[in-house]
Amino acid sequence: MDTKLILQFLRDVMANNNRPWFQQHKDVYLAAKEDFERGVAAAISRISTFDSSVAHIGVKDATYRFYRDTRFSPDKSPYKNHLGAYISARGKKSLHGGYYIHLEPDNCMLACGSYWLPTNILTSCRNEIMANEEEWLKCVESKEFIKYFGDSFEPCTERDSWGTKQGFGLEKLKTCPAGFPRDYAQVKYLRLKNYCCWHRVSNDFFEGDAWLKQMEIVFKAAKPMMDFMNSVIDDYE
Repeated sequence: MDTKLILQFLRDVMANNNRPWFQQHKDVYLAAKEDFERGVAAAISRISTFDSSVAHIGVKDATYRFYRDTRFSPDKSPYKNHLGAYISARGKKSLHGGYYIHLEPDNCMLACGSYWLPTNILTSCRNEIMANEEEWLKCVESKEFIKYFGDSFEPCTERDSWGTKQGFGLEKLKTCPAGFPRDYAQVKYLRLKNYCCWHRVSNDFFEGDAWLKQMEIVFKAAKPMMDFMNSVIDDYE
């Protein structure tokens, strides 16, 4: 990808987030969008080599509108300040975990897993961890997973801003969830309110084509965790 073009366009949007400016620079937006979509197509092709479940996904199935839905937001800025793609076997609107690539000035990242889960599915995921603890620990305490997504598991009450270099679980309960044993040795995994892991990358990470190899390494490290959770989530979809 031409990250210099894409990120400069996004910086300009952040400084001029209004319709008149955007209309005057729509040709730049279209060029950045086209280049990003080429990168998404390459990512889908690469991910399909180790996860055939996403081979049928097209670029439009994975990408989002650049225009913000401002109906229920106090921020009326009409445009996003990032480009992202969520590559999931069941589509970007499903609960089924997938792979996410994110381009934003000084906040580029790779992420994997399920970002939001309703309470009943979370409860089932927690039960699955307790019932298959050994298998779960192999997924999230492997050397590869810790290298790219290692997290201190400090309790928090507010959603992280994705600002940390890497992590696992954007939201965490302060204590053990209701109905689960407080003295459970692996309670830190039960406190997670989502099973999403992320790894921030540099602004020039996505430049050219070499990033596809590193993306594969990072996503392969996360895939066992995601597969474990998808085995539960898919029972509900």
